[in-house]
Amino acid sequence: MEVMVREVWQVATLSSLAEKIMVGIASAATHAYRAKGIPMFRNQNIKSGYLEDSDLLFITPEYEAAFRNKRLRTGDLVTMRTGYPGVTAIVPAQYDQSQSFTTLITRPKKDAIDSLFLCHYINSEFGKKFFEQSQIGGAQKNVNASTLRGMPIPVPPRQEQLAIGLAISDLDALIAGLEKLIAKKRDLKQAAMQQLLTGQTRLPGFSGEWELRQLVQLGTFLKGSGVKRDEAMSGELPCVRYGEIYTVHSDVVRTFHSRISPQVAAKATRIQKGDLLFAGSGETKAEIGKCVAMALPMEAYAGGDIVILRLRSGNPSFFGYLLNTPAVVRQKSNLGQGDAVVHISALALSSIEVGVPSIEEQTAITTVLSDMDLALSALKDRLAKTRELKQGMMQVLLTGRTRLV
Repeated sequence: MEVMVREVWQVATLSSLAEKIMVGIASAATHAYRAKGIPMFRNQNIKSGYLEDSDLLFITPEYEAAFRNKRLRTGDLVTMRTGYPGVTAIVPAQYDQSQSFTTLITRPKKDAIDSLFLCHYINSEFGKKFFEQSQIGGAQKNVNASTLRGMPIPVPPRQEQLAIGLAISDLDALIAGLEKLIAKKRDLKQAAMQQLLTGQTRLPGFSGEWELRQLVQLGTFLKGSGVKRDEAMSGELPCVRYGEIYTVHSDVVRTFHSRISPQVAAKATRIQKGDLLFAGSGETKAEIGKCVAMALPMEAYAGGDIVILRLRSGNPSFFGYLLNTPAVVRQKSNLGQGDAVVHISALALSSIEVGVPSIEEQTAITTVLSDMDLALSALKDRLAKTRELKQGMMQVLLTGRTRLV
C-alpha cells in the first residue's frame, strides 16, 4: 500500500522571498497633489487585505517621474509603517503603476511565494505578534524596512499557498459583503428615524398635530451615583455606566455589560422600566447627552455621570429613539458646558423641546424601528461569527495544522 507523506513546510525570511522591500515616496510636495493624475496611496487607504480608494490622492506625472523605481505593480504588498504598523494590503490590477506615500512596499518573487497567501499571513495574529515585538519609537510606534525583511514566513508548496489564500479570501469577501449590508441597513434606519420621529412621514392610520413638550413636562429628573470602574464587574446585579451609553448601547438598553455587587448597588441609583438615561459628560458637545431607554422590567442600577428622566407616561423606547435625532442632538449640543470635558445637567436637559404624538403612534413607530434594530443585530452577530470563523481558519491553515492540499 502506498503511503502519502505530507511535505513539511519550510520557513524563510521575507527578504529571501521578495524581489525588493522598500519604502514608498518619502516626501511629496504639497503642490504635487491633484484631483487627478497618478494615484498615490497613504496609510489611511490601507485596510487588512485590500486598498480603500474612496479618499485617494493623485500626484502629477512630472513629479512622479522622479520616483519611477517605486511604482507599484499588481500583486505588490503595501504595509503601514505607523498608526497600525504591519497592516498590509495587496495591490489590485487597476492600480498597477500607482505610487504610495511612506508605506513599506514588498514585491514577492512570483516563483517563491503567492501574494495573496503572504498578505493573509502578514495580517494574521502571527504577523501582528511579530510587529508588536518589533516596533520601534516612542509615542509614535513604527516598523521599518529592515524589520520587514527579517520577518519569518512559512512557505507551503505552491498549490497549497493558492488554496489557503483563496479559502481565506472567500471569507474576506463574505465579511466585506456583511459590512456593506450593515452600513446600508444602518443608513435606512437613520432615514426612517428622521422621517418617523419628526412627523414628516406618518404611519397608516395616524394623523393630527404632535404636541410640543419640554422634557421637564414628561417626568422627573434624577441623578445616577456610585459604581467606580473597578466595581463594574463586582457582582451579578445589572448596571449601566455612563461610558457604556456611548460605546455599547444604542437608543434602547437591550443587554447589560456591567454587573455589580449588592454592596456597590447600595450606593448606586436604582433604575426602572421607563427610565431614560442620558450621558452627563463626554468629550465633545456634538455627542453630549446621548440617550438610551431602559425598557427592561428588571432590577438595575445607574452609575455616576448619568442623568435619569423617569417618565410619567409614554413609550420609553420611542423616547430613546427620539432623543437621539439630529434636531434634539443640536439642542443638547447648545446646552453642553466645558471644553476638555463637556457636561450637561438635568436643568439643561429639562428645557429641551420635542414633538410628542399619541401613545398609540409612539408604539407603532417604536415597532418599526425595533424591527430594524433586530435585523441589524442579527447581521452584526453573523458578522462577528464570520470574523471568528476566519480567525480560527487562519490559525489552522497558516500553521499547517489543517491541510487543504
